[in-house]
Amino acid sequence: MGTFSKAMDKATPQNNPNPENPSSPSLPPASQPVPSNKQNVKIDSSLFSEEQTGRMEKWDERLKKIALDSSFVTEEIRRLRNKILHPDNHQTIRSVLITSALPGEGKSFICANLGISTALGIEKNSLLVDCDLRCPTLASLFGLNNETGLVNHLQSRTDLAQLIKKTGQPKLSILPSGPSPVNPSELLDSSKMVNLINELTQRYQDRLLFLDSPPMQAAAETAVLAQHVDTVILVVRWGYSPKEQVKKAIDTIGKDKILGIVFNAFETNIIEEKYQKIKNYKNYYK
Repeated sequence: MGTFSKAMDKATPQNNPNPENPSSPSLPPASQPVPSNKQNVKIDSSLFSEEQTGRMEKWDERLKKIALDSSFVTEEIRRLRNKILHPDNHQTIRSVLITSALPGEGKSFICANLGISTALGIEKNSLLVDCDLRCPTLASLFGLNNETGLVNHLQSRTDLAQLIKKTGQPKLSILPSGPSPVNPSELLDSSKMVNLINELTQRYQDRLLFLDSPPMQAAAETAVLAQHVDTVILVVRWGYSPKEQVKKAIDTIGKDKILGIVFNAFETNIIEEKYQKIKNYKNYYK
């Protein structure tokens, strides 16, 4: 995580959105290829039941690697988790909204890893809620279908018990977004959504709620959702977001509401690599 000034430094200048290609008039597409580890991560079946192991085998390989292997990224996710569990102001945090200024910055991946890291702890359960109704991602990261979910509850009051899905990790569950609605803004900016957040945070005292929200530029309702959670984490992809967009997101949410900023896809320099004892490391995740 980082300070607001660092976020400005690591964002891309507004007048040059692509520093590696000065003539480029626009940001690189969110769907551009991102290097990933293709090696399958083996699940230790002695630690989980056969059903849990089967579910976890369907996870995105990057999720499994960070959750089950010890790495620099794993430790950074734990640091972020501890910041939530033990904030500097001693506030009790029950709900966290994860967002970004633009699409393609990695907010869903950060949200998923926060949920996993929290669930792997001793005292807390995690519930991930995919509020990005236009471009849902969480279900696919865990190898789950997105046929039913949040939309069904908001539109037809379908019972949450029928919609929340198991992930394979005993203390981690997910409420997918569900079918694509024609009115995503109206659903998220509604009293039903506010009531849902309140219900999920108050029903279980040992549960942390993580909401994967739409990017700030893509959906105005994210700013409304931010006011109904305890805190917000802003994901900024290094060298990707124009500074003006990051500043606008911070101003819209409010500095006091933001717990911290995650710099995603940040390239470590030589000094940092030696300090972290990691050689030629690049943290690239979508």
